[in-house]
Amino acid sequence: MLDEIRGALYIAKKDLKEYYLKPPTVSWGIAFPLVFAFAFMLRGWDKLWLASGLLTLSLFFGSTSMSAASIVFERRMKSFERLLLFPISYFGVAWGKSLSSFFFGLLSSIPTVMIIQLFLSISPHNPVLLALCIVGSALQFSSMGVLLAFAVKDPAQAMTIFNTIRFPMIFLCDVIIPVSKLPKYLSPITLAMPLTYSVEAIRYALIGNYDIVPPQISIPITFISFFVFLYLAEVLIKRSIP
Repeated sequence: MLDEIRGALYIAKKDLKEYYLKPPTVSWGIAFPLVFAFAFMLRGWDKLWLASGLLTLSLFFGSTSMSAASIVFERRMKSFERLLLFPISYFGVAWGKSLSSFFFGLLSSIPTVMIIQLFLSISPHNPVLLALCIVGSALQFSSMGVLLAFAVKDPAQAMTIFNTIRFPMIFLCDVIIPVSKLPKYLSPITLAMPLTYSVEAIRYALIGNYDIVPPQISIPITFISFFVFLYLAEVLIKRSIP
């Protein structure tokens, strides 16, 4: 078990050094939530609804985008196979890839938290629970990004498929439009999307309210889906080996 943890941390450290902690990547991680925040504020959204949706979005795009980029690059360059030579399981490889995206997702959420505190003047309803929900959401999104990166057969089409999946979630998962105001026939689709549970968990921890999913359900599902995505990513890595 300790060897698995060390191996996963080594993979995460490698990815952070090679892909994430570069000036263009870090600047993108900071600028993206800022642009979203100002766009929302200019539109005149309710600041309580804006805060939770904005924080979730910064975690969502920060965690999924970079995992896709690094894995797709390694698959195209045929360098990913070198990781499989390490004395680590396929699950450990998926875990290491998720950890690097997890850390970058947390980094990208820092400016959003500052905006919420300084410009929106919102004090968290439960700071400890909010920190837990942010960690759980970043883990969920990073593992989902790793899973999608391996689910795409053609790496060149990865980002197109990623965006095809991600952008509908913004409008269906309680980020901009409350699920309770959507047509009833969309509810099953909304409840099948992992982003919904992260938004609801963060919203409750931040403002003490939720739309349709109570925290007793949304918070556990956020963490459970993380392990489910990791397991599915492990299966796809096995299948990718000729």
